[in-house]
Amino acid sequence: MNKELRSALTSIVFLFCIFLLSFLGSNVVSTIQSINSFAFLLLLSVIIQVIFFIPSFILKTEKLYDLIGSTTYIIVITIAYLSVNTKTATDTILFLFVVLWGTRLGTYLFRRIQRDSEDVRFEKAKRNFFWFLQYWMGQALWVSITSCAAVISILNTEPNTLGINGIIGILIWLIGFSFEVIADFQKNNFKKAENTNDKFISDGLWSISRHPNYFGEITLWIGIYIISYTSFSGYEYLSIVSPIFVYILLTRMSGINMLEKIADERYGNINSYIEYKNNTPILIPNIFKLFNK
Repeated sequence: MNKELRSALTSIVFLFCIFLLSFLGSNVVSTIQSINSFAFLLLLSVIIQVIFFIPSFILKTEKLYDLIGSTTYIIVITIAYLSVNTKTATDTILFLFVVLWGTRLGTYLFRRIQRDSEDVRFEKAKRNFFWFLQYWMGQALWVSITSCAAVISILNTEPNTLGINGIIGILIWLIGFSFEVIADFQKNNFKKAENTNDKFISDGLWSISRHPNYFGEITLWIGIYIISYTSFSGYEYLSIVSPIFVYILLTRMSGINMLEKIADERYGNINSYIEYKNNTPILIPNIFKLFNK
């Protein structure tokens, strides 16, 4: 099977997964107008990606990709939040957390691509219609699955009180968000000050984890699920797929695996890198290393 056909089939599978996912929230939105339904929000995320995919493919550019992904989160969660008449404290917290995360991440990634001019993930893909489309449909799936717990919770017509699990979820989200923001800030400053062709970051949070930003990303979505948990019933508990999907995506698909390979090729002959890799966890931070310095 050639690469173009494989990419086309993968895109179709992504769309089919999104279609199936729409049924997850069908029992909680039966009293809400169809335009505000969970299925509509999933479809909206696909439409947004297609709209921006077309000019991006024509211009052979990936500069809008991450910004549109983060913006889609904000659009989806905002429509969900505004569609309910009675908003609980939990609804408002979920809305604000996703908007804050999406705004911060989208801004950071957009500035990074402006600085770097290109993203190695798209070097070949952006020249192939179906391969590039696969990335955009994957982003629609990323938005849909990752946001499903928060969206279902907000759209739920049953009262969702902020109990002890909500407080625990908030604390977990704050830890994850802090890790992601601080790690990105440290790496951004490192890239400004050092030549990354022969030097790698190993200070700050990067001294206790080789990918602290990804640890933060996974952790904050676990927090979102825990905050949303009390409003679920039946099949809605399956929205635990949200943090699980984030973990799989970042550790098995487009995240850590790719970056580890690039780092090994770039620094694999440097003794300090080999030592760093052997003594630093790939994801979960070794907090005790902070006290041993």
